[in-house]
Amino acid sequence: MKYKKLWLGFIAVMVGSFAVLGYYGTEIYRQAPPIPDKVITASGEVLFTAHDIKDGQNVWQSVGGQELGSIWGHGAYVAPDWSAEWLHKEAMFFLDTWAQQEKGVTHDELDEEIQAMLQARLQKQIRANTYDAETGVLTVSDLRAAAIADVSSHYTGLFMNDPALAVYRDAYAMKDNTVSDPERMRKMNAFFFWTSWACVTERPGKNITYTNNWPAEKLVANEPSSDLIIWTGFSVIILIAGVGLLAYYYASNREEEIDTSKLPKQDPLLGLKATPSMKATLKYFWIVTALILVQVTLGVVTAHYGVEGQALYGFPLADYLPYSITRTWHVQLAIFWIATSWLATGLYIAPAVSGHEPKFQKLGVNFLFTCLLIIVAGSLAGQWYGVMQKLGYGENFWFGHQGYEYVDLGRFWQIFLLVGLFLWLALMVRAIMPAFRNDVEGRHLLGMFLISSAAIAIFYASGLMWGQHTNLAIAEYWRWWVVHLWVEGFFEVFATVVIAFLFVRMGLLDTKMATTTVLFSTIIFLFGGIIGTFHHLYFSGTPTAVMALGATFSALEVVPLVLIGFEAYHNLELSRATQWIKAYKWPIYSFVAVAFWNLVGAGVFGFVINPPIALYYMQGLNTTPVHAHTALFGVYGMLGIGLMLFVLKGLSARRRWKDGVISFAFWSINIGLMLMVLISVLPIGLLQTWASVEYGLWYARSMEFMQTDTMELLRWLRVVGDTIFAGGVVALAWFVIGLKTGWSLEADEDVSAADYPSARKTKALK
Repeated sequence: MKYKKLWLGFIAVMVGSFAVLGYYGTEIYRQAPPIPDKVITASGEVLFTAHDIKDGQNVWQSVGGQELGSIWGHGAYVAPDWSAEWLHKEAMFFLDTWAQQEKGVTHDELDEEIQAMLQARLQKQIRANTYDAETGVLTVSDLRAAAIADVSSHYTGLFMNDPALAVYRDAYAMKDNTVSDPERMRKMNAFFFWTSWACVTERPGKNITYTNNWPAEKLVANEPSSDLIIWTGFSVIILIAGVGLLAYYYASNREEEIDTSKLPKQDPLLGLKATPSMKATLKYFWIVTALILVQVTLGVVTAHYGVEGQALYGFPLADYLPYSITRTWHVQLAIFWIATSWLATGLYIAPAVSGHEPKFQKLGVNFLFTCLLIIVAGSLAGQWYGVMQKLGYGENFWFGHQGYEYVDLGRFWQIFLLVGLFLWLALMVRAIMPAFRNDVEGRHLLGMFLISSAAIAIFYASGLMWGQHTNLAIAEYWRWWVVHLWVEGFFEVFATVVIAFLFVRMGLLDTKMATTTVLFSTIIFLFGGIIGTFHHLYFSGTPTAVMALGATFSALEVVPLVLIGFEAYHNLELSRATQWIKAYKWPIYSFVAVAFWNLVGAGVFGFVINPPIALYYMQGLNTTPVHAHTALFGVYGMLGIGLMLFVLKGLSARRRWKDGVISFAFWSINIGLMLMVLISVLPIGLLQTWASVEYGLWYARSMEFMQTDTMELLRWLRVVGDTIFAGGVVALAWFVIGLKTGWSLEADEDVSAADYPSARKTKALK
């Protein structure tokens, strides 16, 4: 394939995809659910103002936001989805009030015909859009005002300290006095009402709600729309067609088997002399190892909160580290350690590729390391202060907890991190530029390396595009730019380029093959991945066109993952090709694991929830963490571990590793992850899906369903996978420490010759 055609294809995909993403982003701005200036009753009483709703959103963010329950299906899974539950409680208040007035009984005690009549009356009233765009006033009936007051009273008791609701707080892993100020609670209720109002109110001139009839709620006629069903079918057709085309491409461009006679007879990296800045990256991997241990420990605690809501084996841990904090830190540290591993690998590779150590490069690497430590410690501390309600609205936004999953850190820490990423980019560019100027053959691959590095710095800036009072639908649009485009998109491209560089440097791939493969893979991945961002936004107050585009292009995201087995097989064959390559067995095995989890976690488990009709019932259920764990840790985490091991091997290339501990670590991590999902999280998610289809999301997330004996048993079964997984992580840390102390290394073994036995024999003769 010609470089020119590949570059033109890459440019076309980038320009075309971002044009679509940007255009429909403006539509999201234009058609987002409006925040009324006032919410008043038919009799003229003011219930809420826009200021109340916006402040209430800030209160919700400060208590953990999406780390404590969810809104519009996005967030944590132990507590309810507040928008769905509010809607159900409000609907039942209407129905029970009418049933008492007309028959003197509750709605559930009525016969089916009268129930149907009352539900039809409810649907006519509650789905009607009574918002006046000209005056900015939303008018509700006096009965609905009574329903709002009733649900608000329940949530006030739940989030504060009503003893009668203690059993609910325990089931939802909420500490007492999650919100301690009645005024803050009043405002958060205003925000909850608005999110629920968007779920049930029809768009002007449409017969679907602002959230495309999500959540499923038969009482108010929230059912899958015809568009949702049609685009689900179209996404499946696109998937099949895409797989067929890519299979044809692979068949017609099948690679020859590895010719071992053409591979280097000795390890090319043995001649590589680590520069001072390359050696300085070692401390990054020590921090990566420490963060993995802390992150997994917090994951264990967070999972345990699901079975013992406010305590850890009797100890009242929620008083000091509530669920919303342990989950925040668990998610945030995953991003931190994975990103740190990848960034440190880039800092190691750049001088290695160019053979040039810029002046003060080591100082820059050490300064960036200090900045990262401050960002990690400062942001985690700020989140704790926010959740413990020790910060005001503005202070929490800047230094505390923003409440948005994966981008929870305060705005100050976001800006600090962005500056750090641009510092990293500068260090990368100044180290790689000599090679870019001198290496004509490798210039195209180096170009992709620089572009992917720049994208990592630039696209994190999308996390600054929302403000303290931004409409939630708009904030979600930009949040997924960070989570999907930054984490899942351009980090993936960067990783592809880095692995190609490693294999080229080791003589396992020629530069031309590596370059064409990287460019083609990037085009295929981004063609579906950029616009595929919309599959996260089906039900977040977005127009129907977003659903159509998200369904189509998210199916295309899966296409390259279906044939990822070729990559896994190729990497496995490489690990066995010559004797010296076996020294890199565990980094390469990690890359094989990445390919496996790409297929299973990102591909299979991702597509299970991506089609609109599936996500309509599954959004906000435990089917999502099945995908999240197997994709985030399985793909990005294992890649971070593989890159770390590769660099650590490069820093001690003449020493052979002992296989015992690292073998146990590798297999325990992967087997534990699989068991965690298959015997606990996935069964819980599938049972919740049945409950969501049969009764609605509110029930699938309710205490009455989640606290049954069956669900309790399934949650406890997670201990099996978690224990094996945690054992593997501890073993990995032990092995990494052993590389420094010596217990992970064989006794002074020279591996510079073509194979170990001859090296030992030569040494013995001497």
